[in-house]
Amino acid sequence: MKIQVRYFASLREQLGAGETLELAAGMTIGQLRDQLLASSALHGQALARGRAVRCALNQLLCKEDVVIADGAEVAFFPPVTGG
Repeated sequence: MKIQVRYFASLREQLGAGETLELAAGMTIGQLRDQLLASSALHGQALARGRAVRCALNQLLCKEDVVIADGAEVAFFPPVTGG
């Protein structure tokens, strides 16, 4: 399945605006984060498990155990993004 990943605030500064990815069906947001962590040193640093990172699925805040559907938009951002 194909999804769009978007990054905001400081994550956007480190990783860019986002990317389109092909994922296996049934993947959760947490599994996606782990995949991104392993994809590059830059992703590993920006999305490290020790860092506070919020996530949203189709513009709704969610937890990492939520399953991603084909065509979804997943967003990652720090807890405070500013105005």
